[in-house]
Amino acid sequence: MAKTIKGDNGVNVSAESLASSARAASKKGLPPVHLWNPPFCGDLDMRIARDGTWFYLGTPIGRPELVRLFSTILRRDGDDYFLVTPVEKVGITVDDAPFVAVDFERVGEVLRFETNVGDFVDAGPEHPIRVVRDDETGEPAPYVLVRANLEALIDRKSFYRLVELGEVDTVDGVDWFGLRSGGEFFAVIPAAELPDA
Repeated sequence: MAKTIKGDNGVNVSAESLASSARAASKKGLPPVHLWNPPFCGDLDMRIARDGTWFYLGTPIGRPELVRLFSTILRRDGDDYFLVTPVEKVGITVDDAPFVAVDFERVGEVLRFETNVGDFVDAGPEHPIRVVRDDETGEPAPYVLVRANLEALIDRKSFYRLVELGEVDTVDGVDWFGLRSGGEFFAVIPAAELPDA
């Protein structure tokens, strides 16, 4: 039996009710979740793992179309993630980024990423690439902005392919190795830290 939470507004919320509301709201493309301000109904036992797997009640959601549907009503407010419909807002847990960029292709001067939920995004001024390096290991974690504060972690195989396309450019007087897309240069690592070939 699915878990239901009762919000302060008396609304019963479950994954099934969210899916039904999402279906109704997404008939004409991505729902305008940024415009909706429903009351907070509590936290739902839903989690997005670092590899992009969605879990409900501790079990992976095995239907890609359901994951895609939930991804259309996802919103980030500050550091918190919510599934939002016109009448419901529930908190969920996101281990890292809510999406994973599983592939990319160069289209002209643009790097076009595909996410695990079927979104396509062209890196550029509106969709920047950023790289966070682990303080201890120096290991890079690359991200691309998909939409409205929601990022995709760029998977390892794609990042290795991206590095092959990298170039060196000067940013604020410092040479950086980075990526160029959509007329923008995205710094990855100071060129002085590159290993010798």
